[in-house]
Amino acid sequence: MKYCSYCSTELVIKIPEGDNRERYVCPKCGAIHYQNPKIIVGTIPVCENKILLCKRGIEPQYGKWTIPAGFLELGEKVEEGAIRETFEEANAKVKILGLQTVYSIPKIGQVYLLFLAELIDKHYSPGSETLETILFPFEELPWDEIAFSAVKFALEKYIEDIKFDRHPTTHIGFYSKKI
Repeated sequence: MKYCSYCSTELVIKIPEGDNRERYVCPKCGAIHYQNPKIIVGTIPVCENKILLCKRGIEPQYGKWTIPAGFLELGEKVEEGAIRETFEEANAKVKILGLQTVYSIPKIGQVYLLFLAELIDKHYSPGSETLETILFPFEELPWDEIAFSAVKFALEKYIEDIKFDRHPTTHIGFYSKKI
C-alpha cells in the first residue's frame, strides 16, 4: 500500500499505539490499514473411489493439476465459495461432506479451507480457467503434476484416510519451505 484509501495521504509503516506489529498508518487521518491473509476455498470432489481434478489453464502453475479452488468472495460462507469455485472451474455440482484440510502459507498470506465433497452427478467439464477435467481413480492421481503444496497435502491426507479406513478427518498443515 502506498496511499490512504480514506484521504489519499502517503502512508507510513509503524507500530500503532497498543499494537505489537508494524502496520500501514495514515499520518493525516490516523487510519490503520490492516493486511490479512487471503482465504482460498475449494473441494476434493469424489465419486466411486475417484477424485475430480482440473488442469489449470492460467498461471500460476499453468498445465498442472489441482482441485477446484479459488479465493473466497466477500459476503460468502466458506462452503458457498467452495461450491461456487467447483462449479466455475469444473462445471460440477457437489454436496459438501465436511472440512478436510486447513493449510497455511504464512509467507504469502494464504489460508486454504478445502472441503471433501461428493459429486452430485457425473456432469462436469472444463470451466473458463481450466484446460481439462478428469475423474482420476485414487491409484492414478498425477502426483508429479500437482500444482500446489496445499492440494498435494490434502490429497495425500485423504488417500491416507481411505487406505487406513479412517473416517475422513480434518487435517491441518502448513508450507514450511522458504518461498
